[in-house]
Amino acid sequence: MDDDELPKLLTTPMTDRKAQTLERLARRRLKRGGAAFVADLGIGLAQRHRSMPAHSDASAVFDDLFDSLVRLLAATRGPGHVDELLRLLAAGRPEDPEHDRFVASLLASCQVPADLAVVYEEGVAVSEELRACLLHELVLRGVLVAELPGIARWATSPHWRDHPLGALPLVPAEPEREPDLPAYSVDGSSCGFPYPDPEERHPAPRLGAAPVAAVETTTAATARAMTSAVANWAEHPEEPEGRVEARTFAFAEPLEADTVPGALLALGLDCLTDLGDLPEPGTKTAFGVVPVEAAEVWQFLFAASSTGGAYESACYGAYGRLHAWRSLASLAGAPPDAPASEVEARVRACTWYRFGADTPWFHRVVWDLGVLALSPDGRRLAVLAATTTD
Repeated sequence: MDDDELPKLLTTPMTDRKAQTLERLARRRLKRGGAAFVADLGIGLAQRHRSMPAHSDASAVFDDLFDSLVRLLAATRGPGHVDELLRLLAAGRPEDPEHDRFVASLLASCQVPADLAVVYEEGVAVSEELRACLLHELVLRGVLVAELPGIARWATSPHWRDHPLGALPLVPAEPEREPDLPAYSVDGSSCGFPYPDPEERHPAPRLGAAPVAAVETTTAATARAMTSAVANWAEHPEEPEGRVEARTFAFAEPLEADTVPGALLALGLDCLTDLGDLPEPGTKTAFGVVPVEAAEVWQFLFAASSTGGAYESACYGAYGRLHAWRSLASLAGAPPDAPASEVEARVRACTWYRFGADTPWFHRVVWDLGVLALSPDGRRLAVLAATTTD
């Protein structure tokens, strides 16, 4: 098909069937080096979309088709694909931060880093949000952005340091070394779920000793920071079943490893209400407190934020990293303005646990999360629990 037929295509009625025909055509043209054609098609449709009634069926069909064209260019490697994608985004989604986060994840997953340097060229029509998100999507994938020609200048420039992502280190911290990242294709994506099996069983702990006296020290600011990574489970409008609990406690005496389960049960946590009597010590039960490395906790937190809960609440990799970092820092007791090096040191010094229980509070499906951070002196315990379901 000649490009002079493009004007005719742009008058096609915007129905599901016609949109599928246009998408198939775009795929065929892209295989023959037609990245510019795909962008021109999307740009022309975007101009037409502005005259469509808001929230109409035709408008919804256009949105889906436009996203398909974006995904087609972003997920397929080839000469000029990234350039044409940026041209398409500038015309159809010039100011859409949530979409920028998704596109950044797509590009970092599917494109060669060297081909992404165009995103950071001066004079290119691209949002700072896309640049910032793409940068940290690459960091998560182990790319040394400060050494990559074409990206290093922007990455190390102080001009964007007031951006929410600007304070994150350009090299992953130790707990971030193995993030669970999505894999994309033109037709879909996949991502693992690192959360513990809700059907997991543990040996019942011994609870004979009297619990150590504790005083709750939770503040609104601390709770808000601790829940950063799971806020989308409880605050997103499409996650009505989401719940979170974040609390801190100070103990009169240091907690030892074998006293942590009993201390946890004595705190009056909402998530452990109606747990019931535990069986004899050693007998398998749903309640368990398991020692873990900080990296495993980070994996839980990162997945919770980056992939979201049961519905469309994903923050993607860059903001998933930011929110996981904030939650981990607060759990470890780091001040809100602590530099990355101090946060990492505090995280290493803490003792970390995950916990779970069969109570009415937890939904007992894929999205159940319970983590503990015990300070080096054993006197501060931070608790974060979250759950959601479809």
